[in-house]
Amino acid sequence: MLLLTGEYQHVVDSKSRVLISNKLRSQIDAEEHGNNFYVVLGANGILCLYPEKYFERIALAVAPETTAPDEAVAFERMSFALASRVELDAQGRLLLNERLRKRAGLKDHVTLVGVRDHIELWNSKDWEQYLADHMAQYQKQMSQARQVVLQKQNEEL
Repeated sequence: MLLLTGEYQHVVDSKSRVLISNKLRSQIDAEEHGNNFYVVLGANGILCLYPEKYFERIALAVAPETTAPDEAVAFERMSFALASRVELDAQGRLLLNERLRKRAGLKDHVTLVGVRDHIELWNSKDWEQYLADHMAQYQKQMSQARQVVLQKQNEEL
């Protein structure tokens, strides 16, 4: 199972490389999910990193069944065109090409966020604003989820 967590602040260096910290990489089983990544422009223009073997499985499994055939073709075309296989260098850095950086609007200070099955790259200021905007909602949902778990535990007793 893939369960990526945490937030990690980094700086994009002068050569457009960003460190994928060992704490984050160590959460990925390299044998099961691979050592490299696919970089994908995800929801809301956020740049996402998926472990290579995991991405390959989901990319081949995803097919928008509820859309018209021409929409399915467009989805497939965009999905594969906007994804690139990338390798980390010996220091664990990822080279971000200028086109992707521009599309995602990434500046020099980025926060890497573990989001279950992928890593998101955010401008640090944007991430802090997102947290501020969504913290109350998150706290409510976390409280509700905890109550559901506790209720199920009590029912099992």
